[in-house]
Amino acid sequence: MKISESMNFFTIRKKILLASKLMGIILVVSYAFSARLPLGADVSLVIWLLFVAVLICVIDLWMARFISKPVSELNDTARRMAGLDFSRRCEVTGRDEFGELSQSLNMMAQSLQEAFKSLEEANAKLEQDVEQKKRLLAERKELVDNLSHEMKTPLGVIRAYAEGMQDETEEAKKQKYSQVIITETERMSSLITTLLDLSALESGAVELYPERFDLVEFVETIAGRLLIDAPDVNFDLQYELPPQPVYVNTDKERMEQVLDNLLVNAKRNVSPGGILKLSLKERDGLLDFSIYNQGQTIPQENLSKIWMKFYRDRNTKYGGSGLGLAIVAQILSMQHIEYGAANQGDGVVFHFSIPTVQ
Repeated sequence: MKISESMNFFTIRKKILLASKLMGIILVVSYAFSARLPLGADVSLVIWLLFVAVLICVIDLWMARFISKPVSELNDTARRMAGLDFSRRCEVTGRDEFGELSQSLNMMAQSLQEAFKSLEEANAKLEQDVEQKKRLLAERKELVDNLSHEMKTPLGVIRAYAEGMQDETEEAKKQKYSQVIITETERMSSLITTLLDLSALESGAVELYPERFDLVEFVETIAGRLLIDAPDVNFDLQYELPPQPVYVNTDKERMEQVLDNLLVNAKRNVSPGGILKLSLKERDGLLDFSIYNQGQTIPQENLSKIWMKFYRDRNTKYGGSGLGLAIVAQILSMQHIEYGAANQGDGVVFHFSIPTVQ
């Protein structure tokens, strides 16, 4: 035994030894005192026995306070730790073995809690990695399936016209067949590029790079290129734009994709000689964009489907290749920008609302 331990009067063993010796001394002294009382021997004995009973109760309370209660608290803490509950610390304090054991249990609980937390974080990360791999595999399979499906028609056309060219002797028809093959090849190339871009956006492989710019001037430039300067204009263009610059903070290149797809979609679906109206309006820190084309409306049950990949409606031309509006939806969703489409009178309006900045 170390000298420091032998000199420590706060250990449980020392407390019990001191209590037992003190109790023995008190019993001897109290008996001697009761025997000297000017009373009968029987009365003195009864008084002494009553004193002993009180002393026993006091010792019992002392034992409960310094031994039974700490043991119960330590046992309860150990039971909770065995059940992997480390939320509550042991409240036993003192300079004896119980206090040291309580401190050790609390340190062990903290270490185990930190270890379990690290394990849970590692497990959660592992689950995320597994889910990400599953998602990437599913997206890869979907990409291959979509490409296989979409390539069948243009590849069939190319093969048919290529075989026709082999047996064709007329130069004019050969030129026509060649032009069809070139057109279908360009269509395939554009489709593959667009689909790969959409898949990259959906998988999170593409980052957005926001910048501050004037959306009014930006919309005017793109609308001028697609709706005014185009040679095949056959509609009544109307527009309502703010007279002053309105700034937004977003990815300029990706927003150009959004506007290109929405304007081309409206231009393709406006009825001959119909109204095509472009609008930008400020509202409570937002800039509301809308493009309306007069023409055939979209069945109400299909309004939510037009944003899906490869969606086509036999009765309407909305969706085109089935990727343009899907890219619009993905880019706007990535920036938490509200968007939508609705039938309005004898036409359809596409819209989104983007926050403005100073």
